[in-house]
Amino acid sequence: MSALPLLASVQEPVASTVSAGDTAWVLISTALVLLMVPGLAFFYGGLVRTKSALNTMLMSLGALGVVTVQWVLFGYSLAFGPGTSWIGGFEWIGFMGVTGAPNPTYSPLLPHLLFAAFQAMFAGITVALFSGAIIDRMRFVAYLTFGVLWTTIIYDPLAHWVWGDGGWLRQLGALDFAGGTVVHISAGTTAVVLALFLGPRRDFKRIPNVPHNVPFALLGAGLLWFGWFGFNAGSALAADGIAANALVTTHSAAAAGMITWLVLELVKGKRATAVGAATGAVVGLVAITPAAGFVTPLSALAMGALAAPFSFFALHYRPKTRLDDTLDVFACHGVAGIMGAVLTGVFASKTVNPLGADGLLHGNASLIGVQVLAVVATIAFAAIASTGILFAMQAVMPLRVTVDVEVQGIDISEHGEEAYHGGDLSDLTGRKTALGDAVVLSASELSGMPRVA
Repeated sequence: MSALPLLASVQEPVASTVSAGDTAWVLISTALVLLMVPGLAFFYGGLVRTKSALNTMLMSLGALGVVTVQWVLFGYSLAFGPGTSWIGGFEWIGFMGVTGAPNPTYSPLLPHLLFAAFQAMFAGITVALFSGAIIDRMRFVAYLTFGVLWTTIIYDPLAHWVWGDGGWLRQLGALDFAGGTVVHISAGTTAVVLALFLGPRRDFKRIPNVPHNVPFALLGAGLLWFGWFGFNAGSALAADGIAANALVTTHSAAAAGMITWLVLELVKGKRATAVGAATGAVVGLVAITPAAGFVTPLSALAMGALAAPFSFFALHYRPKTRLDDTLDVFACHGVAGIMGAVLTGVFASKTVNPLGADGLLHGNASLIGVQVLAVVATIAFAAIASTGILFAMQAVMPLRVTVDVEVQGIDISEHGEEAYHGGDLSDLTGRKTALGDAVVLSASELSGMPRVA
């Protein structure tokens, strides 16, 4: 994603001729990134209880819908349009001027419209990522509203800082090939803010969040792994050697992350789990994202193996706190994103990508400082702005569902549907339900107050 903008900064724009091969590859990559959204829906949906499976999956798909509308109307213009070093302008509102012809700044060999569509998929999945932190407790309409505001106020400026023409982090030389800061660190940080602002579930620490369908989670992880080739290799914006390198480094880091996670599980608990394998692969994919087009496959193995222990221990420490980040979005995306951004400053090499930069291992220690600055700026901006959005929303609309809704199940209350039939979700007397959930307590037991008739 940053490779072509870097190209524009170091040499004259090439002739405005569309490359059929490059266009075909980015068309496929755009579809692959879209596929990651249902992949994430299955991954998250399989990890939650039956009574919130539909809501969890719909938050991913709903995010893609509302963000795409925002992107076409004004989001793309704010993120990539001509403007200042902090934010784009309004020149491309409604995709005006965004046509099938190339754009010399961002897509000299691609239709400008295709570049904009490719970027839309990144914006959509970023909002879907932090939905995993608010399972069982945020109203669906409030979540979608927050997603639109968050994309406008946080994602669009961040994308402009890192990838936009004249963006201040890009001008400093920060490297983010496919979204370590813009996507994963921002989503992980926002997940923490959401979890803290909404507070924990009523049954937090009293009833474990046992995954109701591990095969769903494995299917989702597989779709994510597959789609990530479009996410990273597509960010080269060309069918070339950089794309090939990004594909191989993406696969290598995912494999290293998965194996490292399984080893850690064996050491800690004597068992290697399917959920652990899926989680480790995702952590490896997150870690390599900012570096995919700048490092060698061997460095990618190291990055996946180094990031996995940090995310592993963050995930296992979180339940000891009062932070109810239900699916550990920060541990998997925030921590791994931070590790990936910083390690890019260690392993990046101009022999891999002459349009990038050398990192610490290649004689340029200053790149680590730039990468750390990008990480800190992203965390601070996402945390402060997300908090402000939530306070503003709280003043005009309810954000959290009621206790009764939590107990009954958010699927029924918010959507009027069930993922599975044959069980009576109204059986909330403390017994195990026919749907296989862990013991469900009554609302009065959860709140500690008499239930109102």
